[in-house]
Amino acid sequence: MSCIGAFATAPAWGADEPRGTTPPLASDEGGADEAQRRGDIVVVGDREHRGDDAKAVAPLVNTPRSVIVLPRAVIEQTGSTTLQDALRTVPGITFGAAEGGNPIGDRPFIRGFDSQGSIYVDGVRDLASQTREVFTIDSIQVVHGSDSTLGGRGSAGGTINIVTKQPQLDDVGSVQASYGNADYKRVTADLNVALSDTAAFRVAGVWHDQDVAGRDAVYARRWGVAPSVTIGLGTPTRLTASYYHLESHELPDSGIPYLYTIANAPGTGAIHTRPAIGTVTTAGGQTGYVDRANFYGLITRDFRDATTDQAQLRVEHDFGGVTLRNTARFTHNDQRYIFTLPDDSQGNVYGTTATNSGWRLTSGGYVWRRGNTRDSNSESIVDQTDLFGKVTTGGIEHSIAIGAELSWEKARRGTLVSASGFALSPRCTTASVARYYCTSLFAPDPSDPWVNYASDTSGVATPIVRAPSYTDILNDARTQSVYGFDSITLTPRLIVNLGVRYDRFTSVTQPGVATGDTPRTRIARTDNLFNWQAGVVFKPTAATSVYASYATAATPPNSLLGEGREDNATIPGRNDPATLTVESLKVQKTRSYEIGAKANLFGERLALGLAGFQTDIRNARVTDADNTVSFIGVTRIRGVELSVNGTILPGWTVFGGYTFLDAVIVDGGFTALTAAAVGGQAAQAVTVRSVNTGKRVPQTARNAISLSTNLALTKRLQIGGGAYYLSRQYGGYAEDRRAVQTAAGVVTVIPATKTLYREIPGYWRFDARASYALTDRVSLSVNAQNLTDETYFTQTYTNHYASIAAGRTVFGTIGVSF
Repeated sequence: MSCIGAFATAPAWGADEPRGTTPPLASDEGGADEAQRRGDIVVVGDREHRGDDAKAVAPLVNTPRSVIVLPRAVIEQTGSTTLQDALRTVPGITFGAAEGGNPIGDRPFIRGFDSQGSIYVDGVRDLASQTREVFTIDSIQVVHGSDSTLGGRGSAGGTINIVTKQPQLDDVGSVQASYGNADYKRVTADLNVALSDTAAFRVAGVWHDQDVAGRDAVYARRWGVAPSVTIGLGTPTRLTASYYHLESHELPDSGIPYLYTIANAPGTGAIHTRPAIGTVTTAGGQTGYVDRANFYGLITRDFRDATTDQAQLRVEHDFGGVTLRNTARFTHNDQRYIFTLPDDSQGNVYGTTATNSGWRLTSGGYVWRRGNTRDSNSESIVDQTDLFGKVTTGGIEHSIAIGAELSWEKARRGTLVSASGFALSPRCTTASVARYYCTSLFAPDPSDPWVNYASDTSGVATPIVRAPSYTDILNDARTQSVYGFDSITLTPRLIVNLGVRYDRFTSVTQPGVATGDTPRTRIARTDNLFNWQAGVVFKPTAATSVYASYATAATPPNSLLGEGREDNATIPGRNDPATLTVESLKVQKTRSYEIGAKANLFGERLALGLAGFQTDIRNARVTDADNTVSFIGVTRIRGVELSVNGTILPGWTVFGGYTFLDAVIVDGGFTALTAAAVGGQAAQAVTVRSVNTGKRVPQTARNAISLSTNLALTKRLQIGGGAYYLSRQYGGYAEDRRAVQTAAGVVTVIPATKTLYREIPGYWRFDARASYALTDRVSLSVNAQNLTDETYFTQTYTNHYASIAAGRTVFGTIGVSF
């Protein structure tokens, strides 16, 4: 894979095999050892197959940017079951929480930037918000840096590409069944059948059912199936048809609320507030203990149902050293939920007064069960054509990939009608507690007999229904793209990588309306995006390289189609000036610089990488000094990454690395303060520098360490484990600056006396694993995740709450291969 547009397939390379073949299907205990006995080049059980990926124009050691490939063996050994589980083993990736326009689903941050819109499956964008499973994943490729040349509209942080399991010419299969504490149950199966000398069928499936260790009431249940068939394996012309279905049902976890808001935080200066866990004393003097198991949601109300269906057809033909490929995919996603957000927005957790005032419960110790709802669906059709291979011109070798993409996408977002206290002020009162809109911080009961009423003050019970379809927000988009990449070997020691991409992105948004006969407003916008990247690689030896690269990214308005939070949405947010129009919006652009070195050691069995980088956003959407939207915001990320992947000694594999990020909001723009009306003077607005300026980028850990390892003690016995560290992360910032005016209209800004930092603390997590092969085809293994039962938080939002991790989870697995 190269900086010019590559989704890589593994961190080392070996002799090419005929197209359409893959390594033998095997359990993680046997696959690597068997391959090594045959003399193959293996890194953590996976071999790279150059040519299987259209945009892979160079092996990783010749790729001038940081690329991490998480192989299937590590996913299995760590006991990962979702994409988010798997990505936690990759250093430097953190996660954002749902709320603020973000639906529940995968929301990874790479190098400090939200990359939820830059997730791909087999090189094709997979936009819809969802919680992805691993049962059909062969590897996960994380490409760091500005990524729009790779896949079109994208982010500054990087790209995640999921490589799925494909049919092969073998009759093999495997079944794994797991059981553990918290009623953990999981069954996966993977069967491959050779239908003829040139055709094969493969099907993978999963059934998963578990409660969440250390959390009251929370559960996750899902099942999925992924059949695929390939005709023409081992021949110049191949056709692959595949389908993926995943259905999920769960009680979404609402986490733990923060203790303070800026209004009630005691003290002055810099005040750091964390989730209210452990021993807590409220403003009213009540002292209690908040257990890690506390769940503030409602079993009788909360739920999440999600379904993903995906059908794909891929046709390819080899013309000597060049391949022509066409991929067509249709995807449909549904998501419907009521999600309790444990809300602290009115100071109800810590409290605002020493005593309650009658029916007003203002002395603290309460959590508002704010109900966030969603009923949405999205569909996309993508057709992508690629021509790739090697050519020689004037004695210079070119590894090229050129292509075109057409896509149609639509998203429909509605809500459910459910009363949960939005209209009440204060939110927590004796009446709202009686209706279970608010609950105790210290002793919440998820089984409270909550009843839905026609309104927050009505006494008429009513079912939860979907809001009328005319209130839905409708988003549609079309994309036409062309791109080209070239890895140019000028000499055996000098390689130049170039890549360009042009996208025409058109989006249409239709906000909801109040009545069915009200005409919708149609907001349309077209952006022409040009992105490029370039890199140079110097090779001291065939197995080592040093490099430098540059890449750009472009994020147009409405790039997520309402399937996530967008700083640059086409519909003005509630805090934006009313004068903001779609014409005034601009494309957010970023650029990344990177230098690094790579080495493949021990006969290319161990891959090492070192990278230093800087990523800049110089036109982020913020409020300017005139209280209007301008594109003057600046964010800068500087960092260093170390990575290791492969075999240290025969039978001893390792995967992981270290990431340091210096992530700063250089210019956060301005914030408007309102000086209240005095006498005959009307209220006035004045702007001040944003509290965010100079602060660390939210959802970014300064230091991250990830290390997973597996050691074969004997031919049959293996042990392994993982150590993972993330330093402190901030969710957001607030301050108490305010403006006042005199009767003469003179406005004065009262300086802040305190600044609030919402944060989750750093943590270490340790995992352990042992496995024993009873026979060549039957194995037993035990995984212990969060071995020390550490209490830590995995996601933080700007306000309100942070998501808490599961407690110690131990499960045993029996695996049978045939």
